[in-house]
Amino acid sequence: MRIIFDNDTGIDDALALVYLLSRPDVDLAAITCSAGNVSAEQVARNNLALLRLCGRPQVEVAAGAGDPLSIPLVTTPETHGEQGLGYAELAAGSAHVSRRSAVDLWIEEVRRAPGQLTALLTAPLTNFALALRRDPELPRLLKRTVIMGGCYFYQGNTTPTAEWNTHVDPHAAAEVFAAFEGLPEEQLPIVCALETTERIELQPAHVARLARESGCAEEELVGPEDAPGARSTASSPLVRFLSDALRFYFEFHRQYDQGYVAHVHDVFAAAVAAGTVEYRARPATVHVETAPGPLVGTTVADYRGLWGRKPNARIVSWNDPPAVFDEVLGSIAALARQLEGQAGPVR
Repeated sequence: MRIIFDNDTGIDDALALVYLLSRPDVDLAAITCSAGNVSAEQVARNNLALLRLCGRPQVEVAAGAGDPLSIPLVTTPETHGEQGLGYAELAAGSAHVSRRSAVDLWIEEVRRAPGQLTALLTAPLTNFALALRRDPELPRLLKRTVIMGGCYFYQGNTTPTAEWNTHVDPHAAAEVFAAFEGLPEEQLPIVCALETTERIELQPAHVARLARESGCAEEELVGPEDAPGARSTASSPLVRFLSDALRFYFEFHRQYDQGYVAHVHDVFAAAVAAGTVEYRARPATVHVETAPGPLVGTTVADYRGLWGRKPNARIVSWNDPPAVFDEVLGSIAALARQLEGQAGPVR
């Protein structure tokens, strides 16, 4: 499975990236960086640092658009921290950002390998929309497209009706969905929206399980009774990073009355792209509201053809959260053990 991953790393993007890097059957062809949770420049720094942590500095990272298509950028430090990785701190990556832009990378790589690449899009859709403006054939040339974004008959997480990624750049989302309208069903993007991604609710017990399965010397306990900003002392650097990042996410969700949990939206989308989890999806025609006002960024799905238009998406209608966590935690734990083995005993 060859994947180009467009992200705005971001705690859940980071977990998704680590998961993809943990899968021996996933060829991460490249990463493109969109502004969203943090600036595009910070996204690139985060991705390079994570690649170094996971022993994969050779993966190409391309800088993308610094602003949405038509409106000012709004970032979310209250959700992901000033640098996008919560309380986690990483050494700078040893590689450099690619000389290619994100748009050039998308077009060149997809044209070089038609029918072979999967697009995984977990950020505002700015980069992909710009690539489509230059090469409208990309949807037909991709093997598969997976999008994390939107909400349908479900409460938004940014406004009462809008999900974050779509709200940050609604114009890009509208252009992307329009580009797929009328294609064969198997080529329509698989859309992982809030009604299924919020079911992927990571809890402190999952962090403890990850540490245990990674072979950490001591139990990793993260809980609501801890002082805010407490830091992990796990023996595995990868577990330590994820624990510190997720603690911030737990605290954010609790602050907004959702409990001491973390909705790791992008992890589910990554598993769908990798083909490692089961799900069900329904074809629909998606409309994205772009007019200024309280409904901007709202996504509406016509499942019944009432608009008289052809479908432009397949919206995930069911997933299996326990199976997702079994897959993701087990795979990341295997990577953590592998990295520890490569590092050798601590002296």
